[in-house]
Amino acid sequence: MTDKKLLIIDDEENIRKMLKKSLEAENYQIELALNGEEGLEKVKGGNFDLILLDLNLPGMDGIEVLEQLREEDNLTPVLIITGYGSVDSAVKVMKLGAIDYLQKPFNPEEIKEQIQQIIDRKEISGKDAEDFKDYDSLIIRAKSAINQRDFSLAENLLQKANNIKSERPEPFNLLGVLAEVRGDSGQAMKMYRAALDIDPTYKPAQENLERSSDFKSYPDDANLGEDIKDQEE
Repeated sequence: MTDKKLLIIDDEENIRKMLKKSLEAENYQIELALNGEEGLEKVKGGNFDLILLDLNLPGMDGIEVLEQLREEDNLTPVLIITGYGSVDSAVKVMKLGAIDYLQKPFNPEEIKEQIQQIIDRKEISGKDAEDFKDYDSLIIRAKSAINQRDFSLAENLLQKANNIKSERPEPFNLLGVLAEVRGDSGQAMKMYRAALDIDPTYKPAQENLERSSDFKSYPDDANLGEDIKDQEE
């Protein structure tokens, strides 16, 4: 039986019921909130492994909830769910550290698979990631982890780097490379676009977005970007 605890914040009763029923069948522990304020109160009182957050909530919307979580240094993974998807809103929540973005309507199997992937990626030995505290070291170690095919560690390091400097494009570019290697070209292009939204001149993301749109491209050709020190020289 899993001990993973999930919080669902969504104002639509049918969505809450569907998610609760399907996820409890997989032995997840589920708590529900029907607006952002209630969700934030529940986060304070519980240690969650994942938050499923609707973007378009009444009152405090999903972006405001995510902003407050990050301001309080709460790094619980957040999966955004919404019926009003757009590239702009996807980029914004990714900048705030949302781990992924899923547009309604979706079926129970689709979201169960998505959640399991997130939980699996989260369950890494966080010890290595804790050894690196500053942005530059996290990026350098993440590139090394990618080259060593330790993708879960790389993702963990990049999420930490993004939380330190959300205004930098490197973590999103590298998260795009990871998505490509995993065979998720749609997620990869989301990440490359997020990097370019921060810095439209960032060449590695430009090249990777163009290459990932080419059916003949290969993830091994991805541009990881120069080391931070090389950029400053």
